[in-house]
Amino acid sequence: MRCAHPGASIQYSWETKIPPSSGRTVFPGRTDRIVMETWVRAVVEAIHSSRAQAVIYLAGGASQALGWLLSVPGASGSVLEVVVPYSRASMVQLLGKLPLQFTTKQTAEDMALVAFNRALKLSGPGLQVMGVGFTGSLASSRPKQGDHRFFVSTRTQNCLRTSHVTLSKGLRNREEEDTVSSYFVLKAIADACRVSATIQTDLQEPEIPKESVEQFDEDQELQQVIDGQVCMKVYHFSDPAEKNFDRKLILPGSFNPLHDGHLRLLEVASSMCDDGLPCFEISAINADKPPLSIAEIKRRVEQFRKAGKNVIISNQPYFYKKAELFPGSAFIIGADTAARLVNPKYYGGDFNRMLEILLECKNTGTTFLVGGREIEGVFKVLEDLDIPRELKDMFISIPEEKFRMDISSTELRKSQGL
Repeated sequence: MRCAHPGASIQYSWETKIPPSSGRTVFPGRTDRIVMETWVRAVVEAIHSSRAQAVIYLAGGASQALGWLLSVPGASGSVLEVVVPYSRASMVQLLGKLPLQFTTKQTAEDMALVAFNRALKLSGPGLQVMGVGFTGSLASSRPKQGDHRFFVSTRTQNCLRTSHVTLSKGLRNREEEDTVSSYFVLKAIADACRVSATIQTDLQEPEIPKESVEQFDEDQELQQVIDGQVCMKVYHFSDPAEKNFDRKLILPGSFNPLHDGHLRLLEVASSMCDDGLPCFEISAINADKPPLSIAEIKRRVEQFRKAGKNVIISNQPYFYKKAELFPGSAFIIGADTAARLVNPKYYGGDFNRMLEILLECKNTGTTFLVGGREIEGVFKVLEDLDIPRELKDMFISIPEEKFRMDISSTELRKSQGL
């Protein structure tokens, strides 16, 4: 449910400094600039220390916020990507559509959602992510008929927050309006990082922000994945990692049910690929079946909670799409799946098309760890498969002596009467 809170009902976490002589904050001297830099730096340092990562899309202002974020050490750990879609064509390409208006609440929220999905793909394993969208119409070289205003929106897994400020015309020049909007971007990021920060701004009394907050429960989050609005939902059930992982180590499947063979396979693969954060992955969308229901997804997720294992719910049933979703990841698959991956039959009978798609996966750093499986009644390992020469280094064999899984989820369901 969306809640709008206009006017004086907002509780601000920033302080407003208004010198008696001018009625607004000005920074004429070097001393004031140093004070300014001190508190901005403190907020940015707190953001960089929060272990949250952001993709930021800005159009029409707040440019100083980027300088603040990027000039303080630690930015590479919290800023994943920055894009400034200033031209009409750039904004259309970013959003995949032409906004009805460019400086609106809806456009800022659309930008934040696109940024959030991008952040999910680029983020380091196990870290909180957010998307930030800003769109503004500030003072320019020519007088504007409309309001000077801006919108800033942040999107996390379970929350969408948006602030709207209409500035008093003629009170500030472009640089000063950019500074005000930059404060709000900084505050929005700090709030999404759950950083307690005091933000100083020179807003006047008529310029009170309007804010809205929309919270999502688990069912809504999963429905957004099923609908394709959000690309994945990550459940972190394992103990916090003592090391920073470079990529994800993913065991995809339906896990209906999760059994000891799956757990053992991930354990063995982890010992072979110790730079990857171990995760299971379930696609809510099936290539030839209806999507999983929310209740069914939650039932399967509960298995991982009890086992203390991470699981990702995605909406991509195909491996070449999974490679786009999890760039640079290592996927754990059975020999039967590996055989299908390199079979032109599943690419319209076109060998070159198969090669093209898998080479694109290879270029993202995707690799496959292959465990032995029965194929048409015969147990086979990677070495038994005919892998094209161009793709051989993408596939790594899990030796049979390390792991052999003869457990079948289908047979388990039959034995349990499911």
